[in-house]
Amino acid sequence: MDQRQKKELVEILQKGVEFECPMSRYTTFRVGGPVEALCIISDLEGLQRMVPYLGREKIPYLVVGRGSNLLVRDDGFRGVAIILREKLAHVEPNGKSNQIVLAGGGLALFELLDYCKGKGLGGLEFLAGIPGTTGGAVAMNAGAWGCDVGSRVQQIQIVTSKGELETLEQSRLKFKYRALSIPKGSVITSVKFELNRESPEAVIGKLSEYLKKRHEKQPSQYPSGGSVFKNPPQDYAGRLIEKTGLKGKRVGGAMISPKHANFIVNTGGARAADILALMDLARKKVKEQMGVELEPEIRVIG
Repeated sequence: MDQRQKKELVEILQKGVEFECPMSRYTTFRVGGPVEALCIISDLEGLQRMVPYLGREKIPYLVVGRGSNLLVRDDGFRGVAIILREKLAHVEPNGKSNQIVLAGGGLALFELLDYCKGKGLGGLEFLAGIPGTTGGAVAMNAGAWGCDVGSRVQQIQIVTSKGELETLEQSRLKFKYRALSIPKGSVITSVKFELNRESPEAVIGKLSEYLKKRHEKQPSQYPSGGSVFKNPPQDYAGRLIEKTGLKGKRVGGAMISPKHANFIVNTGGARAADILALMDLARKKVKEQMGVELEPEIRVIG
């Protein structure tokens, strides 16, 4: 990105642009080199102006959300990282039905669940404890405990790579395991969920139950990026990695969690290279010993 492009980016957004920003501040791994520009976008108009500009200038971009399931290499990312806030991180009832909720793509999942808890709306409790955003959860069809978010999505709104606003109804959405197919370069700006009418007490109970299960089974003492690998069909990545004896294995400041082998944690001072080395080792050992090719669930950027 040259000086002209940096100047034009600031002119487009007016505010919320930071250059050479360390991504360790914006990822749950707490590692990662600098991004050329971090853009915090607060309204639809700004996003619609910026995305096609980046396309015309051939500047790569990605939506960061809350930085979970994301590993930025130590050399950083030569492009733009987008964070959606304010008007793009709202939540409100939608339409006449009191079971339909409209949530902005940048809305944190814990805020969405707090809203549902207060309104007595159930169906998304399994997301408790996942440090992501609504848009990110839908884009990767986040799930846990046999549930996935795609089953609750009625409609999404996207800004395409050309800056056009498009609404995709449920019938046009193709959810897969940890994935959603949408046009390349699109950004999810809002999601419409269809939920269940329940008592606030029932929703609170389920949230507490899922949080307890998550804390019991998954590491929370150190920063991590969530599940590192997708589960193979009819099996679990954590079980396969554990069978290779790699639980507790360290490279630099990174460690395969002794609590759950499908988590790599930053015990302090880890680099992205340390995490990548453990990922490569886990894939190699599982392939050699069990003949299974593990596929990363986290995105590696840079």
